[in-house]
Amino acid sequence: MKTVSKLENLFAVINETAELIAKECQLTYIEAVAETGENMFQGAILQEDMSEVTIKNIKRKYESIDINSFEKEEIRKAYQLAILKGLKDGAHPNHQMTPDTIGLFLGYLVSKFIDGKKELSILDPAVGTGNLLTTILNYLSTVEEITSYGVDVDDLLIKLAYIQANLQEHPIQFYNQDSLERLLIDPVDVTICDLPVGYYPNDVEASNYELKADEGHSYSHHLFIEQSMKHTKEDGYLFFIVPNSLFETNEAPKLNQYIKKVAIIQGFIQLPLSLFKDERHGKSILILQKNGEESKRPKQALLAKLPKFSNKEAMNSIMKQIDEWFKENK
Repeated sequence: MKTVSKLENLFAVINETAELIAKECQLTYIEAVAETGENMFQGAILQEDMSEVTIKNIKRKYESIDINSFEKEEIRKAYQLAILKGLKDGAHPNHQMTPDTIGLFLGYLVSKFIDGKKELSILDPAVGTGNLLTTILNYLSTVEEITSYGVDVDDLLIKLAYIQANLQEHPIQFYNQDSLERLLIDPVDVTICDLPVGYYPNDVEASNYELKADEGHSYSHHLFIEQSMKHTKEDGYLFFIVPNSLFETNEAPKLNQYIKKVAIIQGFIQLPLSLFKDERHGKSILILQKNGEESKRPKQALLAKLPKFSNKEAMNSIMKQIDEWFKENK
């Protein structure tokens, strides 16, 4: 007989209570995931327009687990499974969550670049449901004090993000606004971003950017790079998940010129194509260091093409090469 893991138990409670709330309160499943997450954090059932039978049923399910007994990563994964289910149901067809394997690998890279820091500030200007940011925060458990910021224009996604952060006890400051408009956030040590790829419809706002298009709408992912640079300290690091074709478009020469002027390319790591449904949508991790007194150009940028994460032998070989690069360049 199969034993049910703690994580599966927690997901079952989130999933079943969300389904009950969705049905009774006439919400979409993903909206109900946010509602049940808030209930679990507050330790109370906050929805008033439900029958007594349903309230008792939901209460019984909450009482079957002790949220304080779970590790942060268990909470993140269980909540993420419920969000993924909600996204598949079509409530948000344009929002894809960053796969866990990428988040964990990015956490590893961030930890290597900030090695030894006891205090850290970190920003995700396209935070979405907060999954990438909290994955990295969970990875950086040795850093004693972390100040975190997340920005997103979508009010439902940011609600899911702050509930997820609350459940994992991460004190993240969230801003529900257009990330490419003026941000009231001081520059940070590290910026991470799974760049939203496409065109930015607000030409007036785009006109404030060096990377605006000469004609028509500007690429939002280019503007996000520039906005991130503005909000990163000198010598700070930026980690972007970018399309493989980032430096191959008509606007690429301007982007190239901008990056050369303001930063040093520390690395460009191509992610396994097997992670993407269509190879044309393959992505890489671009690592930049903003120019400053202590920024140093590596002998050679960290360039790698990752094998499938499931190929342990090939991954071990790549990780050894990456470790060697850090020994030589850090």
